[in-house]
Amino acid sequence: MGRDHYEDIIHLPRPVSKNHPPMPLRDRAAQFMPFAALTGYDAEIRESARLTEEEADLSEDLQVELNEKMALLQTDLQEGRQPQITVTYFRPDEKKSGGAYIVREGAVKKVDPYSGTMLLTDETRIPLSGIFDMELKKG
Repeated sequence: MGRDHYEDIIHLPRPVSKNHPPMPLRDRAAQFMPFAALTGYDAEIRESARLTEEEADLSEDLQVELNEKMALLQTDLQEGRQPQITVTYFRPDEKKSGGAYIVREGAVKKVDPYSGTMLLTDETRIPLSGIFDMELKKG
């Protein structure tokens, strides 16, 4: 069965159906595209691999120190100043337990104990209950 076996048909044109038009190249190519049997599975794997931190409890000493800093901040605000601060706070994750510690710098616009938030001049809202550390900048 060498080359001579197909010599009679090797040079014939490709058969074309009289009943069915040829498939467009785009549709033919789609037949060979990868198939994702589990739609969204990759996103779920990435989400489960994403790490979160647990919120730390403040010691009594740190809570007292934070309350003193908050009192100084309130004094500055009452005197019409917008003090510059660096604040570290815990933001809970929206999709799973835990969250992340965020460090922000900015000027404080107001502290609203009723809503439980601190508002920076760039409109960032920081939950008072999530504040872990705060440094007032002198200047």
